[in-house]
Amino acid sequence: MCGSSQGIGLAVAKELAAQGAECVLIARYEKDLVKAVESLSTADGQQHSYLLADFGELQQIKKAIEKLQRMEVDILVNNTGGPKAGPIATALETDFVNAFQQHLLVNHMFTKAVIPSMKLRGYGRIINIVSTSVKVPIDNLGVSNTTRAAVAGWAKTMANELGQFQITVNNVLPGYTDTKRLNNLIDANAERRGVTKEVIKKEMIESIPAKRFAEASEIASVVCFLASPAASYVNGVSLRVDGGKTGAI
Repeated sequence: MCGSSQGIGLAVAKELAAQGAECVLIARYEKDLVKAVESLSTADGQQHSYLLADFGELQQIKKAIEKLQRMEVDILVNNTGGPKAGPIATALETDFVNAFQQHLLVNHMFTKAVIPSMKLRGYGRIINIVSTSVKVPIDNLGVSNTTRAAVAGWAKTMANELGQFQITVNNVLPGYTDTKRLNNLIDANAERRGVTKEVIKKEMIESIPAKRFAEASEIASVVCFLASPAASYVNGVSLRVDGGKTGAI
């Protein structure tokens, strides 16, 4: 479970653990990971653990993968924080390089690591936490929009190749979710427009048919469905969990 020390990642780990899964959390700060592991249910005798890896450091990722390859992994959840806000016209080349590494490349590396054992057991679930920008680009998120679209294309291609082995690859596209990431975006938009955070928050909520932000646990519930045997014939989809906000069918 990548990026699982806070936010949506941690919510997914908690829900999976509550349903009996044994979780391996992956993130960059050990103190946060220890706390996160301690928060997971062990009602079914699970022994949860963690791996340290900064997704901006390829050597750390490779070390984590070496350890992961010694385990039998049935479910991989690829997740990491989004690139910083800003218009695409002023984005630096390094912004794109860093975003592609932390999202597309890291997803690919972890996925390649678990495919062999999934093939042997004839079961696998690969779930990517992406964004609704896969369907409709979001204003002032130029680098993120570009990177997320690449991840969606990669995931669909991977799903087509792995489906014959009973391995599914799906994307979950969260809408506005009450997390640290959302608060950072609200702050950035408020500063860019010269208005208060309350104004930005109100506008965002008004744009959602459900008239509220999602809880991270609501995203986690959808991830857990895709991770279950019940979703065995769901493959290659990008599933929006956004309260109806995205303007696409």
